[in-house]
Amino acid sequence: MKNRSGIQGVASSPVIVGAVTVLVVIVAVFLAYNANNGLPFVSTYDLTVRVPNANAIVKGNEVRIGGARVGIVRSVTPVQLEDGKVVAELDLRLDKSAEPIPVNSTVIIRPKSPLGLKYLQIVPGSSGEGFAAGDTIPLAAARPEPVDIDQFFNMFDEPTRKSIKRNLTGFGSAFAGRGPQLNSAFGALRGLAENSESPLRAIVAPSTNFGGFWRALEDLSATVVPVAETQASMFVALDRTFAAFARVSRPFIQETIVKGPPFLDAAVEDLPAIRPFFHSSERFFTALQPGARALARTSPTIEEALVAGIPVLNASPTFNAQLPPTAEALLDFQEAPGVFNGLDLLIDTNEVLDPAIRFIAPAQTVCNYLTLAFKNFASVGSEGNGNGNWLNVISFEAPDGPNAESQPASAPANGPQLKNHLHFNPYPSTAAPGQDRGCEAGNERYTPGKTVIGRAPEVWGTTTKSEEGEG
Repeated sequence: MKNRSGIQGVASSPVIVGAVTVLVVIVAVFLAYNANNGLPFVSTYDLTVRVPNANAIVKGNEVRIGGARVGIVRSVTPVQLEDGKVVAELDLRLDKSAEPIPVNSTVIIRPKSPLGLKYLQIVPGSSGEGFAAGDTIPLAAARPEPVDIDQFFNMFDEPTRKSIKRNLTGFGSAFAGRGPQLNSAFGALRGLAENSESPLRAIVAPSTNFGGFWRALEDLSATVVPVAETQASMFVALDRTFAAFARVSRPFIQETIVKGPPFLDAAVEDLPAIRPFFHSSERFFTALQPGARALARTSPTIEEALVAGIPVLNASPTFNAQLPPTAEALLDFQEAPGVFNGLDLLIDTNEVLDPAIRFIAPAQTVCNYLTLAFKNFASVGSEGNGNGNWLNVISFEAPDGPNAESQPASAPANGPQLKNHLHFNPYPSTAAPGQDRGCEAGNERYTPGKTVIGRAPEVWGTTTKSEEGEG
């Protein structure tokens, strides 16, 4: 009775009942608030896992194995690796029932609902060795993240939607009014499917390793992942390129496409006929190569000739304008009476003078004798002293002194005293036809004390010292 009365006393007290009720509510709210973080005072199996991208994983998301919840994500922290790459590190609080996780297990982030909620899925491996509590599941265990439905819909941004709208409009315009053709195509598809059965059966046969083709295609796609940004830039550049093509598509590209088949038909007909021309051109340019190499060596000279020829070409219009009147004057001169008789007489004169000119011309062109003769005549008539010109003085001045070769002789050459000697060449070489190309007259250097008649051996200094000593 006493205890019962004590219990009734506690229950009858509103303060105690209210305090107990508040305590129970607080404990329930606390447990409900921390339900996602695990129940307090319950042992757990804690691990850390690294993934390339947290991909919308947040604190409190579930960790599942085989679809069953085995823990939660306590935190998400970015971590920079030694190579500079940044990854996400997830701290996991797992139930003890999941311990141990095999060391060859893999992890993947998957969507929990279409609204974007995610969870971490652990796919246990077959290894008998497991991760100890506090270990880190390496980055290599993270599988490539799947393409979630929210990521799929994110690609339909406003520019993409506008492009799809334009494509649908274009497809609608393309299919409009082509019902019979489409019906014929669909009718032909049955035959295509029937005829494709055997080739498809051969393709999927084990001997063709069709599955290996797709695995190789997967490896190829993984290989081009590092250049994905470069490829994206390429498509951006292609967009600008095709935009430029779009601006000139009509009428220029359209006309090019329309005129392309006739051009190809003409090329098919004409190219066989042009082929011999190309062969001849090949031989021509092969033969032209030595000339081209020589042209490279002579190009400086050609440049100088062109530089010198430009003024001539600039003056050529004036010269060309004078040619027609000159030609008319020549025609008038040709038609004048007596011109042909005069030309005939001129031809006869040239024939008469030809032998003399053949001898006289080299005397002037090679030896310059006419110019020297007139120059000497001028000097003889102009030079002298107070007694008169040298020609007058020498002609009348009586010789004096010994009969020597150093001054006017007082006796004939080769006279009795034999102190002067005759030096005379009646036919000196003047570079005339049949003679040496030299000029003897006026260039003889006769040796004193020696009589020389005819060609002097001392011309051009050909006499040796021994010969001079003998003279």
